[in-house]
Amino acid sequence: MTAGGPALPALGGRGPSYRERVADALRAALIAGELRPGEVYSAPGLAARFGVSATPVREALLDLAKEGLVDAVPNKGYRVTAVSERQLDEYTHVRALIEIPTTAALAGTAAPAALAALRPVAEESVAAAAAGDLIAYVDTDQRLHLGLLALAGNAHLVEVVRDLRRRSRLYGLTALAEQGRLRASAEEHLALLDALLARDTEAVRAVMSRHLGHVRGLWAAS
Repeated sequence: MTAGGPALPALGGRGPSYRERVADALRAALIAGELRPGEVYSAPGLAARFGVSATPVREALLDLAKEGLVDAVPNKGYRVTAVSERQLDEYTHVRALIEIPTTAALAGTAAPAALAALRPVAEESVAAAAAGDLIAYVDTDQRLHLGLLALAGNAHLVEVVRDLRRRSRLYGLTALAEQGRLRASAEEHLALLDALLARDTEAVRAVMSRHLGHVRGLWAAS
């Protein structure tokens, strides 16, 4: 395992939901590029960063291995799998095919109260981006996008996008945060909710297109 590394969030608790929280935090760190492809990380080492015992981390890593996000390295730990530029382009393309029309349709169907309930999540994403907390940003970004998709009433669609997000890598987030551009991306969440509440379908489509473009545009260029 490499020395140093990202400061991962401290987690507390126990039980099945605790294991899931550890797995979610690991996924967010991996997606944000805090855990780098090709690097080998041990359960005890990651546990020390999280401030928890090694057992839930080891169990969470087994879950990530089943998802293809890490590979077991005997007697050493787990290596983060690499994702090619072509794969990232394909993931983003499929997300756009699903998320843009689905979210645009919500402009005519979503209840205002349901949309308003997502505003605190959008505000959390802005705060996380401003603070340079990449793991929190990835977490809030996912909660917002999946929360919106859930309003369409298609649980399978939500799981497809969740899986695509898990397989993605956003290696440019650190540079974006340092340059102040990550906050601008996060603020698009608020613009998206405003457009939905205004029932402006074309504005929703434009914001979503621009926002998803950052995944492979600004983030990749960084």
